[in-house]
Amino acid sequence: MTSEQYQQKLVVDKGGIRIDVWLGDNIDSISRSRLQKLISEGQVIVNQQVCESKKTILKTGDEVIVRIPPPVSSHLIPEAIPLDILYEDEYLLIINKPANFVVHPAPGHSQGTLVNALLSHCPDLKGIGGVERPGIVHRLDKDTTGAMVVAKTEPVLHHLQGQIKAKTAKREYLGVVYGSPSVSSGIVNLPIGRHPCDRKKMSILSEDKGGKPAVTHWLLKERIGNYSLIHYELETGRTHQIRVHSSHIGHPIIGDPLYSSHGKSVGVNLTGQALHAFRLTLTHPITNNTLEAIAPLPQEFEKLLRILRLKIHS
Repeated sequence: MTSEQYQQKLVVDKGGIRIDVWLGDNIDSISRSRLQKLISEGQVIVNQQVCESKKTILKTGDEVIVRIPPPVSSHLIPEAIPLDILYEDEYLLIINKPANFVVHPAPGHSQGTLVNALLSHCPDLKGIGGVERPGIVHRLDKDTTGAMVVAKTEPVLHHLQGQIKAKTAKREYLGVVYGSPSVSSGIVNLPIGRHPCDRKKMSILSEDKGGKPAVTHWLLKERIGNYSLIHYELETGRTHQIRVHSSHIGHPIIGDPLYSSHGKSVGVNLTGQALHAFRLTLTHPITNNTLEAIAPLPQEFEKLLRILRLKIHS
């Protein structure tokens, strides 16, 4: 990580626009909120004068200098936790996350998280939002396994998040569920929000009550007696989305402690729910090449399928 401050100099080509808006449109590498913070910290200079307000209106021909301080060290402790890396370059990496692995530090999980591991694995991070930390593009639940992408720089983080928002990034999952759907495919388009009574859970919740749009496509891959292997593709990325939608249509994920009322009598002692992000397809923000990362099924998942298949033939 560099300890030197650097700066960008720009000339306003068209005036009459607020400085934070204009900078946001002309500097792709820094988020709008980060630019506003730099303004408030006196790091933005207009015609050799410190800009004092994000609402300052620029004039054509104004010279603007944005000073970007070096990222400050994170308060988090780097930990040499092994990572299963599917792809890595200087801009991003894609990992195969195991079960029982928390992504972000939080109360009760200040250590042993994916972020702690990434800080150790990537000691030269250039910073996200002015802090030396990795950019988590999208999350997987603690006990959901599979492919997830992490940005090493702020511009790459914004680009990848934009792909997810624009639905050009493709996230595919495999899950083993209870029961056998009567049809071979479907779409669940139901908003999801925080459960009104149990704060650990999410639920189907109308948008006027705080629910956010959530769309899940599913395809029946295999009927296995009283169970099924389902392929899921996400349009949106709400917390617990697949788990909530699967449970709602009457086919909860095996091993799901929150959304399944079934016991664990499936012949396998699962670490988490039988849900795996097996394929992630995106456009590389720098090279513009298509990246496809495939995460092999965890041993527990393969064992579960093997035992369920044996049961229907015994």
